[in-house]
Amino acid sequence: MITITKLFETDIKQIQHIHLNEDQIEFAGTVDEFLNDASDTTHLHVIKSGEEIIGYFKLDLAYARKYDFCPESAVGIRAFVIDKKQQGKGYGKQAVKALFPYVASSYPNYKEIVLTVNCRNKAAYECYRKAGFEDTNEKYLGSPAGPNYIMIGRCY
Repeated sequence: MITITKLFETDIKQIQHIHLNEDQIEFAGTVDEFLNDASDTTHLHVIKSGEEIIGYFKLDLAYARKYDFCPESAVGIRAFVIDKKQQGKGYGKQAVKALFPYVASSYPNYKEIVLTVNCRNKAAYECYRKAGFEDTNEKYLGSPAGPNYIMIGRCY
């Protein structure tokens, strides 16, 4: 069973054992970049299968202030990662589906989740789409890694 929790200090050792394929690092960054990005508006979270941490992501509460395509009622998701040893097992889709009730209960002021996914990252795009995100049919062109699809999911 997939669960999502906030990152705790005791999780850091497990997080450091998560790895991505080289071609995925440009899209999601490294573990160190993830760990160094926590702030009052950027909350770090882990994805667990049972008790094992298999991934992580950031919820950006200030996303709407940074990106005009993001409604005020939305939280942004960034650096969504599933460990390369766990990819292809359906965990990504399960974790994305788990985001909606998690955000609804843990962040009740936010009604949507917005993300961008690189147009070259077809596997991630399909994972988000199959798990409930909708393509807005708009592109974000400000990423150094190239154009991104803008996607939105609603928390009910």
